[in-house]
Amino acid sequence: MSALRVAALALLLAGCSPTPPPPGVRGDTLRGKIAVTQYACNSCHMIPGVPGSKVYVGRPLGELAKTRVMAGALPTDQANVMRWIQDPQSIDPNTAMPNMGVSERDARDISAYLLGL
Repeated sequence: MSALRVAALALLLAGCSPTPPPPGVRGDTLRGKIAVTQYACNSCHMIPGVPGSKVYVGRPLGELAKTRVMAGALPTDQANVMRWIQDPQSIDPNTAMPNMGVSERDARDISAYLLGL
């Protein structure tokens, strides 16, 4: 069984299934919740529902959906969140956030999870 399937099964059995994404947002929030741990997003960001240390390297992501502007100038919508997750340097060359090689599917699912918090 793949690590993704094992993690998904563990979350389902623990009753930690995230809510559906908000209207207009595509993606699988459960896969997104799993992906944020696989890409170790919680090593720099505090993310509600994702265990980890209290870290303040990157901004807390629990209120992302409530912010109107992200990365200093972009509207906070799914397309921009996905773009940031996949290639943050294309938006801000000076950002400390590394390019983690996130696939398009994972970026869609992660953004669905984050925008649904």
